[in-house]
Amino acid sequence: MNKQHKLLFVISILVLFVGCKSTEKKQKITEKKRPNFLFVLVDDQSPFDLKTYDPNSILETPNIDKLAKGGLVFDQARNMGSMNGAVCTPSRHMIMSGRTVWNLPKSAEDQKNNEYNEIEDSTMGAVFNNAGYNTMRTCKKGNSYPNANKQFTVVKDATKRGGTEESGSAWHSKQVLSYLSERETTQEVAPFLIYFGFSHPHDTRNGTPELLAKYGAVNHKDKNKIPALSEKQPQLQDNYLEEHPFFHGHPDLRDEERVSGVWKNRDENTVRNELGREYACSENIDIQIGKVLGKLEAMGELDNTYIIYTSDHGMSIGRHGLIGKQNLYEHTWRVPFIIKGPGIEAGKRVKGNIYLLDVLPTLCDLAGIEIPKTVQGKSFTSVIKGEKEEVRDVMYGVYAGGTKPGMRTVKKGDWKLIKYDVMDGAVRETQLFNLAKNPNEYLPEHHKNGEMETDLAENPKYAEKLAEMEALLLEQMVANDDPYRLWNQPQIN
Repeated sequence: MNKQHKLLFVISILVLFVGCKSTEKKQKITEKKRPNFLFVLVDDQSPFDLKTYDPNSILETPNIDKLAKGGLVFDQARNMGSMNGAVCTPSRHMIMSGRTVWNLPKSAEDQKNNEYNEIEDSTMGAVFNNAGYNTMRTCKKGNSYPNANKQFTVVKDATKRGGTEESGSAWHSKQVLSYLSERETTQEVAPFLIYFGFSHPHDTRNGTPELLAKYGAVNHKDKNKIPALSEKQPQLQDNYLEEHPFFHGHPDLRDEERVSGVWKNRDENTVRNELGREYACSENIDIQIGKVLGKLEAMGELDNTYIIYTSDHGMSIGRHGLIGKQNLYEHTWRVPFIIKGPGIEAGKRVKGNIYLLDVLPTLCDLAGIEIPKTVQGKSFTSVIKGEKEEVRDVMYGVYAGGTKPGMRTVKKGDWKLIKYDVMDGAVRETQLFNLAKNPNEYLPEHHKNGEMETDLAENPKYAEKLAEMEALLLEQMVANDDPYRLWNQPQIN
């Protein structure tokens, strides 16, 4: 080979090498353009704890507020319900699988029953793994969906409900920060899906000493005494009651009888102290979210990341004389839901009418991933893009974790019906609310003056509306494969 040929050979090798490197670089750049996802799930939080949903709340959550101002707030987001006293269990099954409440694996009702179900191959972690995403989760252990959780590539689960860095919410943020730092070190370019779950503000609400002091609360442990009042504590909610007007239908329910710091007490001191503990835990969650958002910004990933903030269900803590999550009032059936990310209009609010089971198909849509055929939820990307205000016009809810058939609710427009059929027929109640006039769902026991600021089920002026809502409830029960019927409905043959 002469010198000229050798030179041409060397040049061609260099061109090929540079071309390969250029192609590789272009592939990496293209891959980086795929959006990341940070799905933040808190445990037991009413939307009305947050200023975003109740401007009068004294809870300070600057990072969540910033998400809301920079993203999209859903006013009507809900957990479809539960057949289980541990409402979080079916809720998290629905989030992971996109399935409706009556079409979940047996583990949604009995966590010890972990037999294989084909749905698991189409749950959140598995779907995003198969699409080339790196997946990571941290969350509490228990009351979840074990066979879906383990599909994530990196799993750092532990229940952390203490008041220290190691025993509380900071532990969960450390897992995410560590994961992001490792990506940074290895220069990972594949997009990520992080399931960022917390164990709080679920009881036991052992907040950090500083935040407990801020909200005038103590970790009350003496069943025989009531905690002291403090001017720093949250005030009682407008729909607070000393007791619910009739039995909720779940005998020996832990949330209503054995929550540490509350037990069966519903006095002002106990409820305000427990709200203070709830707020202390929630503000700590906000602090941890801020750390992770700061890290994403430092990495240059924040603008390419969809951030979703929500809860597995709402919570009572004194509202309507209840403490737990086993009811279908708005403070418990609804959840906070905020999404911020690429292309999302800032500072906008929508109705949405979404369920938590709509999360998986929506994430798939945003990532350009085919929605699994097993999914029953609806993608709400049309709402995110501003093409629609809501994805459905009727919402259905259930609680059947106690005596059967349990509670059912249906909402359309401003009108909402709740029915109770529990204790072998001993408790059969119907409630009808106009949420435009009565957003707090005041009952006669609240002694409000407005004609519509109460339960309207017994008011003959609204008999036609009651009949309409009763028919709509039955329609929704049939459509959602509800295996039960209430006392005044046609029974299943």
